[in-house]
Amino acid sequence: MNGLVRGSVVGSDTEVHIKRDGINALVVPEWAEQFDPGWFDPDYWGERVVPVSSGGRGSAWFVERTGQDWVLRHYRRGGLISRLSAEAYIYGGERQVRSLREFRMLQRMKEMRLPVPKPVAASYCRHGLFYQASIIIERLESVTPWGELLSGNVGAGDSWERVGQALRSFHVEGVYHADLNCFNVMMASNRVYLIDFDRGEFRPLPRTLGAGWHASNLSRLYRSLAKTLAGCKAEGELASGWERLREAYFS
Repeated sequence: MNGLVRGSVVGSDTEVHIKRDGINALVVPEWAEQFDPGWFDPDYWGERVVPVSSGGRGSAWFVERTGQDWVLRHYRRGGLISRLSAEAYIYGGERQVRSLREFRMLQRMKEMRLPVPKPVAASYCRHGLFYQASIIIERLESVTPWGELLSGNVGAGDSWERVGQALRSFHVEGVYHADLNCFNVMMASNRVYLIDFDRGEFRPLPRTLGAGWHASNLSRLYRSLAKTLAGCKAEGELASGWERLREAYFS
């Protein structure tokens, strides 16, 4: 394999586990032959890398490639704890590594035919009791963050209904999104995608649709919409739009 003269490689039908030069990585089989640990360093890509202008906490980049663009993201903390350590997480075993968990969750959701981006590779590097992590996913084509779309046109055609139906499809499969906000909902002409499943997980279904963690997920999305639309002309239309979303979700 290219770039794998040193280290170890363990493969399966869904992932290839590569350890080399202090990096532990999971790679989808179709990219294992070309894999290079440098992929997780923005400098490796030179002029082909462009910072993501919104979201990502300054730690996400578009990688412009011929045939298929990618998104590189370094895991980075938010809130007060980021002042102590922005990128270091306590290592509690490989099963708890955030990048590997998200990689495998995306793989599983793709197998379920849910609308999510396809993972390419995930990695982590240990430094004593801590680790740093990164992930690469395929970039979705011709999509717009829902929050951006609504800021310009809160009616946004049938977007409320489409998002409600999409959220239902995830929830009935037990998919919990830890940061469900209107900028992690991506709108394409014929599909609604969810992105950024860091800390996401599969959970047992509540007794009824829209209850339990379903309800808390929806509430989180509503708060992000209220924050995004606050002060703009569209703010007054949030209530009617949200009712349209709920009707589609429960129908």
